[in-house]
Amino acid sequence: MHKWLRLILPGLILVPLLVSAPDVSAEKLWNWRYTGSKISASGTFSTAETADDQGYYQILSIAGHRNGERITGLHPSGKSIPGNDPFTLDNLVRVDAKGQITPNGFGFATASGNYINTFYGSFLATPVYMEVFVTPTTYSELPVTFTATPVTEPEIELESSTGEPGKMDD
Repeated sequence: MHKWLRLILPGLILVPLLVSAPDVSAEKLWNWRYTGSKISASGTFSTAETADDQGYYQILSIAGHRNGERITGLHPSGKSIPGNDPFTLDNLVRVDAKGQITPNGFGFATASGNYINTFYGSFLATPVYMEVFVTPTTYSELPVTFTATPVTEPEIELESSTGEPGKMDD
């Protein structure tokens, strides 16, 4: 009976967790960073698990800081950050040496209400990443160095109650 309870109890605990678990789609986590003259921003992106036909992943959420100020959220795709009309965001990122983000770029807001649009200026004579920074009273557009790297997820090896990997005890 003791062995039987050991087998069934974990299942009884797991069933309510599975029933109440929200429906979430798979996501990929990225570390990102950019720097420029008096600019330092970094954090994480959460993207769709799969890329589109051009290798871009849709950014779903953002976290991090810009010049020590907390980023509060991703600005929606298809919209412009306030003060930067008509330039709309697409919030796409890919693994690539040049052009990791598009000329539309990604946008976010900070805790004090500033808005930022970071993009790849492939249309410039010398392509470069740029940051548009908008406050209620100022606007700047400066070159930055940008990188984004997907986070490699570690493999998880389950241990049996005997402490031996990959084996279940009888």
